[in-house]
Amino acid sequence: MSNADLANLSDKLMLTTVVLYIVALVAYAADLGFGRRAAAVAAAERAEAKVLVGAAGAEAVEEPPAEGAAAAADDAEPERQRVDWARLAIVLNVLGWASHLGILVTRGLAEHRWPWGNMYEFMTALSFAAVTAFMVVALRYKAQFLGAFVMAAVVVALGVDNIWLYDSAGPVSPALNSYWIAIHVTAAIIATGSFTVAGAATILYLLKSRAEASEAGAGSGFLSRVPSAADLDRLSMRVTTFAFPIWTAAIIMGAIWADQAWGRYWGWDPKEVWSFVTWIVYAAYLHARATAGWKGRKAAILSLIGFGCLLFNFFGVNYMFSGMHSYA
Repeated sequence: MSNADLANLSDKLMLTTVVLYIVALVAYAADLGFGRRAAAVAAAERAEAKVLVGAAGAEAVEEPPAEGAAAAADDAEPERQRVDWARLAIVLNVLGWASHLGILVTRGLAEHRWPWGNMYEFMTALSFAAVTAFMVVALRYKAQFLGAFVMAAVVVALGVDNIWLYDSAGPVSPALNSYWIAIHVTAAIIATGSFTVAGAATILYLLKSRAEASEAGAGSGFLSRVPSAADLDRLSMRVTTFAFPIWTAAIIMGAIWADQAWGRYWGWDPKEVWSFVTWIVYAAYLHARATAGWKGRKAAILSLIGFGCLLFNFFGVNYMFSGMHSYA
C-alpha cells in the first residue's frame, strides 16, 4: 500500500474506533444501570435448591414451595435471560482497542516515523494509552465499573481530536526527528493514560464516599454496583503509584533531549514548568499517603489537583503559552 492509502486507512479506522467505543460506552453504562445482580440470582438458586431437597424428603406428601422461594425462583429466570452487558462491553472494548492500535500503526507506516509528532497524533496515542491502562486495571483488579467513565473521556477526546485537532499525515519539525520521541513522548503518553484511569477512580471515590456517608448507605443506582469507597481509594493510589515513576522518567528524558536539541537541560519553558508542577503535586500525594497516613477525601482532592495540572499541561499550555514546545 502507498503512503496515501495507509493514511486514508488510518482515518477510516478512526471512525471505526469511535463507533466501537461509543457502543462499548453504552454497554458499560447499561451494566452499571441495570446489570445482572449476581447476589440475587444466587439467593434465588439457593431457595430453589432448598425447595427441591424438601420435596425429595417428603415422599408421601407433595407440598408446594414457600411463597418467598417461588417468587425468588421466578425472579431468577429473567435475570438469566438478561443481556450480559459487562461481557458485551468488554468485547466491544477489545475490538475498539485493536482498531485504535491500527490507527497508530498505519499512521506511523504512512509517515515512516513514530505517530505522535503533532497534537492530533498525540491525542490519539494518549487516548489509546488510557484505554490500555483501563483494560489492564480491569483485568487485574476486576474494575470493569470504570469502563463507562474512561470510555466517556476517550470518546470526548477523540471527538475533539477529529473535529479541532486533525492534521493530515506529513513530516514533522526537525527538532522531533530524534529517537528520543520514541522514549520521552512514549513515557509521557503511558503516564498520562494511567493518570486518567486514576482520576476516574478518584472521582468515583468522592461520589461513593458521599453516598456511604448519607442515609442511603452504599448509595443507589449505579453507585450500588461499584466497590466501596475504601477500595476505590486504594485503586486510585495503586494506579498513581505505577504512573508516577514513568512520569518522572519522562521529565528526566525530556531534559536530556532538550540538552541535545537546544543546548540546555532546563529553560523554564511553560511545558517544562507545568510538567514539574504536576510532578510535585503527585509526589506530594504519594508522600502524604506514605508518611502522614493521608487517605480518603484529603488524598482524593490532592490527586484531583494533580490531574487538573496534568490536563492544563496538555491543553492549556499548548494553546495559551508560546515556548519551545509550541510545535506540538
